[in-house]
Amino acid sequence: MQRIPIIDPRAVPVVGRDSHLSAVPLDRFLPAALRQRFLAPPAWQVEFPGDGRLIDREPANASVLLPLVVRDGGPAVLLTQRTDHLTDHAGQISFPGGRAEPEDADAIATALRETEEEVGLPRRHIEVIGTLPIYTTVTNFVVTPVVALIEPGFTARPDPFEVAEVFEVPLAFLMNPAHHQRHLFEGPGGQRSFYSMPWYPTPESPGYFIWGATAAMLRNFYRFLSA
Repeated sequence: MQRIPIIDPRAVPVVGRDSHLSAVPLDRFLPAALRQRFLAPPAWQVEFPGDGRLIDREPANASVLLPLVVRDGGPAVLLTQRTDHLTDHAGQISFPGGRAEPEDADAIATALRETEEEVGLPRRHIEVIGTLPIYTTVTNFVVTPVVALIEPGFTARPDPFEVAEVFEVPLAFLMNPAHHQRHLFEGPGGQRSFYSMPWYPTPESPGYFIWGATAAMLRNFYRFLSA
């Protein structure tokens, strides 16, 4: 099903927030608890397998790394802001990752290679603990989210062609559905709904508008951790 492009997601009306849902308990963010959850996953159901096609092209396999940086105050999710000139998802907040290449052994290898290329995160700092169900983007990328614990002490070296900025958001903030906004876009040809999770590091900050595929995969991660 073709979807309508959204040029300015911040301007799309918010139709609700999920404050009625419980936040993930903090003890589930401990590295040992996260490892155990992937070793013995609970019964759960993915909320967003994808959001329909916007571009009519052949599907392409891709992977992203959902990097959980182990911090003293709790894990933080490392995210990137893409540069404005890219063909796909320009300027958006995203996980490090990208298209699979023939030399990649599997989806995990794709995520690790792309993360090293995009943000300069060495593989010695990365402990892969599992994967989430695939997510198909509007641009017809079939994405495997690879979840990993990241040992602190690295220095991010973003590729200036692809990455405008690297930043972190506390996992506890993202796993609290009170911060999950539901939007409804109405335009010629139909409607489209999506989630956003705006993050403001300080009251004066312009903030980071996390939405679209990144927000949907984080919402799936919430469902996995809260089950």
